[in-house]
This record gives sequence, structure tokens and C-alpha cells, in this order.
Amino acid sequence: MKLRAQMPDLNGATAWLNGEVSKEDLVGDKPTLIHFWSVSCGLCKEAMPDVNEFRDEYSDKLNVIAVHMPRSEKDLDMAVIEETAKEHDISQSVFVDNEHKLTDAFENQYVPAYYVFDEEGQLRHFQAGGGGMKMLRKRVNRVLGIEIKK
Repeated sequence: MKLRAQMPDLNGATAWLNGEVSKEDLVGDKPTLIHFWSVSCGLCKEAMPDVNEFRDEYSDKLNVIAVHMPRSEKDLDMAVIEETAKEHDISQSVFVDNEHKLTDAFENQYVPAYYVFDEEGQLRHFQAGGGGMKMLRKRVNRVLGIEIKK
């Protein structure tokens, strides 16, 4: 996905956990962070407290949506996805993408992966892999119009 591209429609979920949302619910409201994760991804689990911190700290300024992207047949078990989400305090909406429909729409190949969209639904930042939370925070703050004091 290229910067400034429009957020894809959130279609094709195998299931939703914690409530379903649509692109229409997000665009025009406030900026959105969409993060891809997988039950078999250790880095995803390590990063989850940081993602949850974003969700809680910016709850009134930022939409946070999770996308579960399976990496193997073992990752398709809904009970495991639900249990892992609960274990890691993922209370935001989770798009379960067992058929890779949203993954393909995003042209995403990575977990964890983070997409920051402005309130008009344009992609403003993408990053993948572990770490880099300072950079993600900086980009989210920029989209939110928050100045960071050094």
C-alpha cells in the first residue's frame, strides 16, 4: 500500500471479536491505527502492551483496530485466537482474516504491521516488525497534530 492511499473497505472478515466496525465508522471520525498480528507471532505478543497503551492513551482521539492475520493452518483456530486476544488484553475490535481478504487489500506481508490513517482515511504511515514504537508514536502524534517535546 502506498502512502496517501485510501483505507480499504473492511470486508471479508471470517469473524469479528469485540464488535464489528466498517470503514464508514472510521473515516471522517478521527485518525485510525490498524495493526496486523498473529497468534503464532512472538513479536506481536511482545508489542501488544504498547498497542494497548496507544488504544487507552488516545481512546478519544484515535481509532485502534486489530487484524488477525494467520501465518499457517494452526493460526486458523478461533478458540486460540479468542484466547490469545483475551490473554493479551486486546479489547479493540479484531478483524479475523482467515482468508487473507483484508491482508490482500492492504498488500500486507508482515506481522506485526502498523498502518496509520488520517481522519480522511489516507495512509500516512506504515511500519512492520518488532520495535520501532517510538517512531510509531511520533507518526501517530503527527497525524493527531500533537507536538512532541524533546
